[in-house]
Amino acid sequence: MHVEEVFVKARFFRALVVAVSALASSAGFAGEVQVAVAANFTAPVQAIAADFEKDTGNKVVASFGATGQFYAQIKNGAPFEVFLAADDSTPAKLETEGMTVRGSRFTYATGALALWSAKDGYVDSNGDVLKKNEFTHLAIANPKTAPYGLAATQALDKLGLAQAVAPKIVEGQNISQAQQFIATGNAELGFVALSQIYKNGKITSGSAWIVPASLHEPIKQDAVILNKGKDNPVAKQFIDYLKGPKAAAVIKSYGYQL
Repeated sequence: MHVEEVFVKARFFRALVVAVSALASSAGFAGEVQVAVAANFTAPVQAIAADFEKDTGNKVVASFGATGQFYAQIKNGAPFEVFLAADDSTPAKLETEGMTVRGSRFTYATGALALWSAKDGYVDSNGDVLKKNEFTHLAIANPKTAPYGLAATQALDKLGLAQAVAPKIVEGQNISQAQQFIATGNAELGFVALSQIYKNGKITSGSAWIVPASLHEPIKQDAVILNKGKDNPVAKQFIDYLKGPKAAAVIKSYGYQL
């Protein structure tokens, strides 16, 4: 092998090492945050997380479930750094228990409840299908762990229908499972978060009645930085991003109020 050829190959190798090192260094600067997200907020946070990663280079690692279940997991040492709950009471409780970063809690959205069926025309615009009580199954999320399930029971109580429909209720562990019962036809109708069936001003499938807010307590959804995220700058960056205009536009598009 000629000396010139050796020199060229050596120079190429050094350039390759520099390029790989730069790439690794760049990747190394990218951070991530572990976020526990109430199931009703699945679609919005996926869209917000994609924008966040595009704008900051940092990643949101989201887990979805019922707010009450997340509370138990956080108390038992789960590695979540940020919590996006489906209520305001659970984050407040964690705050009083010293599990959160002081001053980080805020309401990121106020949700709406909807009575939904996967069948077109099945649910009327006034929710009278409930009073007729001609269905076999009514799906709700577990009211003990899911705030939207609790709101559903409050609405049924206000309507005077709780006892009449009680034998027909099927409970999902969270609001996503309740929606799945309806989507698969295992329940003709049920209560879901409006955000699960709504996008840009219209119902995306089936038929629905948006339950008047007067029939249940306000569904204020709070976010908070947990103690495990206090030393992670990406946790605060994500919370700040959630308060910004780009995230707000996404949140509104799914039927939430700010």
